Amino acid sequence: MPRPVKIAVIGAGKFAYFATSEFVKIPGVTLRGIYDENKNNALRLREIDASAKIFDSIDELCQEPSIDLVYIATPPYLHYSQSKMALLAGKHVICEKPAAIKLVEAIELKEIAQRGQLLYVVNLMQRYNGLYDAVSALVKKKVLGSFLHGFFENYASDEFLPEDHWFWDEQKSGGIFIEHGVHFFDMFSGWLGEGKVMAAQKSNRPSFKNIWDKVQSTVLYSGGTVNFYHGFDQPKVMDRQEMRLLFEKGEITLFEWVPTRLKMTALCDEVDLQTLGVIFPTAAVEILGSQKEEKVSFGRFKEIRYKYKIKLDTGDAVQKETLYQELLSSMFIDQLAWLTDKSHIRKITEHNAVNSLSLAEEADSVAVKILQ
Repeated sequence: MPRPVKIAVIGAGKFAYFATSEFVKIPGVTLRGIYDENKNNALRLREIDASAKIFDSIDELCQEPSIDLVYIATPPYLHYSQSKMALLAGKHVICEKPAAIKLVEAIELKEIAQRGQLLYVVNLMQRYNGLYDAVSALVKKKVLGSFLHGFFENYASDEFLPEDHWFWDEQKSGGIFIEHGVHFFDMFSGWLGEGKVMAAQKSNRPSFKNIWDKVQSTVLYSGGTVNFYHGFDQPKVMDRQEMRLLFEKGEITLFEWVPTRLKMTALCDEVDLQTLGVIFPTAAVEILGSQKEEKVSFGRFKEIRYKYKIKLDTGDAVQKETLYQELLSSMFIDQLAWLTDKSHIRKITEHNAVNSLSLAEEADSVAVKILQ
């Protein structure tokens, strides 16, 4: 188990309360400090641990010798300065996404952490999802053949994002690619390797010239392209996300922005079927058609031999909040293990923070603005 760690929180909003509640469930983790310019937020977060001290400034919090790690959950434009202040004070840092508004700032934070042998990571917790690991295995083993194309569609809600919210101010949020897209650029890079932005667009909300509520980009990975779309313009009840990866012998679709369910349609032989059983041990598999002998079809001028056409379904679409809690805990435990043993290989590091922001900044910089 990781050694005991005393944490402090900068930015005591609703998500900080949600995340910190999970962190302190981990044996040895205690909440010792809180800073928020809104004292009511700080008082509410202190309900988690009444012994935690509410600090009057970030500098005072960072200079407190008893604090080991600072968790930052403020708006994106504050991440760079607050992370830098904590790192220079010798504190380990876990920050909400993105690392910063500008790539050069994220690189600087990475370098400060590395020089000081400090933990610095952005909460890109998607990689702790069991479905993320399953898709990684599927791609690596080429069970469905080579990757051809993918998409991510985020039909998100703006119900709790009023016109004056910092989210719409790109000087504070960085815009949708940077504030939100880093999660998904990181996921697909984990599956498919390094990507390159080929094209991007962003469009404003009619009658609101400064509110850019829809963005999309095309990213080239080894083997094929992925289209990313984010639109924030619906009631919460209509909020939904979907991502799909197409391969030579089938396709998979994942549901929710933190994927909770996966469906597959595929052609496979006996070996493929056994491999899928290992990768997706709890999945329901339906055989749509089978032959006594292998059947030969053609795609991309190649033979495709298979014995079965199947449908596979795994996961549970109604457990999103519970899964999110599990991912937060897994991320925190993984990072704390590195504090005890520097040879521990973490699922996400400071490199994820930089690489995901690099793609996001590239997409934002080349995006064609479509005025409506």
